[in-house]
Formats: sequence, C-alpha cells, structure tokens
Amino acid sequence: AETFSLEGFDGIAKAGVALVTCMDSRIDPLGMLGLKPGDAKIFRNPGGRVTAAALEALVLGVHLLNVKRVLVIPHTRCAMTSSTEVELRQKVGESAGQDASWQGFHVVRDQRASLYSDVKAIQTHPLIPDSVQVGGFVYDVDTGLLEQVV
Repeated sequence: AETFSLEGFDGIAKAGVALVTCMDSRIDPLGMLGLKPGDAKIFRNPGGRVTAAALEALVLGVHLLNVKRVLVIPHTRCAMTSSTEVELRQKVGESAGQDASWQGFHVVRDQRASLYSDVKAIQTHPLIPDSVQVGGFVYDVDTGLLEQVV
C-alpha cells in the first residue's frame, strides 16, 4: 500500500488491449506483453479458453472499457492439455473425496485447433464489432516467447 500508484484510476484499458490467458502461475500477463497495470483487461481461466464468461468480459471491455484488440494466449505445458476430461474428474473426485463426474473442465485436446475456435468465437460474436482486432498466440513458459498462431 505504501507504493500504490493507481489511486483514482478509472479502469479503462489504457493500451486498448484485452487478454484471455490461463491461470497458470508461470504467466505474468502484463509482463509477457511489455504492458503495465492499467494498460489491459485480463481474463484468466484454466487453459486460457474463450468461455461464455470470457465473451461476456470481452463484450463489456469492447463497449465500456476501451478495448480495441483482443489477444487469446494459452501456453505450452498446460495441465489442461495433458489429461482427458474423465481423468481430471477422477483426480478431482479423489482429492475432494466425492463424485466429480458432473464437473466440466474445458480440457484442451488440440491446443491450436482450440485457439482457432476461440479466436473465431470472438470474431463472430454479434456484440463484438469487426473493427476489434483479434489474435491468437501461444506463450512458451520455458522461453518467454510468444508465437502468433492466428
């Protein structure tokens, strides 16, 4: 709190960027893009997927928070790509000590195909105008590099 510098900040994405990425702790969303606090809207979830909640956030960002560009950035060595839905439900069920077969986890079978699909979901959303630039990238957690895929 002694070094807090965002007092009075209005919450607008100063760089006009929104980012959908994974919740993985190896990812520094602003740092990987060379941005600083206040520059971007960030939506994180397991696998960095464009879910209904992510689309809701993007629509609000575009219309109310100065978002002009959307970056979808999953990453290498993601846990959501290494297990099936059944395996994850089993692991969670064992950890929780109860049935987890009803819980969905948005497992990623083919990361690149999912990325194409997620970018398309944004581009074709009726409340996100064509003027919004949308790109899909993969972040390499071992090198810090971004690879543009879409």
